[in-house]
Amino acid sequence: MNILMLAPEPFFQPRGTPISVYFRLKALTDMGHTVDLVTYPLGEDMPFPGLTITRVPNLLRVKKIKIGPSPAKLPLDALMTAWAFGKLVRRRYDLIFSHEEAGLFGLVLGKLFRTPHLYDMHSSLPQQLENFDFSHNTALKAAFTAIENFVLKGSRSVIVICRDLLDYVNGLGYGDKAVFLENILDFNDFDPNPSTEEEIAAVRRTIAPGGEKIVLYAGNFEPYQGVPLLVEAFGRMKEKAVLLIVGGSADDHVSVRKRAAELGFAERFVLVEKVPPQRVPIYIKAGDVLVSPRASGTNTPLKIYAYLKGGKPIVATNLWTNAQVLTEDIAILSPPEPGKFAAALDFALVSEEAQKRAAAGAELAAREYTYPRYREKITEAITKAAAR
Repeated sequence: MNILMLAPEPFFQPRGTPISVYFRLKALTDMGHTVDLVTYPLGEDMPFPGLTITRVPNLLRVKKIKIGPSPAKLPLDALMTAWAFGKLVRRRYDLIFSHEEAGLFGLVLGKLFRTPHLYDMHSSLPQQLENFDFSHNTALKAAFTAIENFVLKGSRSVIVICRDLLDYVNGLGYGDKAVFLENILDFNDFDPNPSTEEEIAAVRRTIAPGGEKIVLYAGNFEPYQGVPLLVEAFGRMKEKAVLLIVGGSADDHVSVRKRAAELGFAERFVLVEKVPPQRVPIYIKAGDVLVSPRASGTNTPLKIYAYLKGGKPIVATNLWTNAQVLTEDIAILSPPEPGKFAAALDFALVSEEAQKRAAAGAELAAREYTYPRYREKITEAITKAAAR
């Protein structure tokens, strides 16, 4: 197929949706499809065979686009619509493949040019307003809900990335269009030069020079991630370990450094600013316990799948965001309370049961979370969209 893909985010940057877009593109181009990607002016080019990246002009000199809803996206989305229109005038496409809010103008363009439309639903648009604390305006939420229903109704097929979204789409009556495609891939799956034992040992010596065990969180510092909960819980643990956080910026780190000092573990707290996604697996392999302290939201964290493949004990809050993938058979689930989360961390560090659950999780990942399975789901989605 000749596919026009619309991705309203900085591509590529190592964060949620751009990582999903990266692996969609890898699968599509590996299967021989050609893709014209229209995206924001920011980001790093990715040289997939069969991929052409078109970036809209940065007329407003935007230097950074934050995660989630943002006023800065409005003019960029308008430019994306214009650029996509121009491409459709010049070339015939078999499919328009739209991510997030691009589903709206992707669908309208699809109707105008009689081109099938596939909506990649990374999250519910009205729910984003709450998750990112963007707005509590009921009229704005109603507008987002109406837009979402319009896109779901008009799209030929809809990719959903977690069970919560699958249930949501089913509840709205569009379940026959849905393809459940979890974000199961990570860069370690395709690393031609996987990290060596020496590299992992070097990281451990740097992070924990006294041979302490390492509790690892990898991710950003958005409020829904629950980083403050993790810091509070670590301060209450009985076992002595090093808390390693990989992600965020120096500004993000200020408040947690201060709180760690107040709780008395500043010397056992290591913060590493955001690293290239190819290096994250090294830290996962160096860790002894991997954590997902999510405080809100319903989408499955991308890190969960990489954690499971790592074969290390996982401690996560027992909220639906984690629990739709993680169970007590493969992880340690805890209420989102500092004391109980601390107890779960202690259990994960010393318990043989925690190691058994980690092994079961790795076995599940090796069986279910594979690239061939991912490609099957991508094929199902685009075939359903293009079918007459």
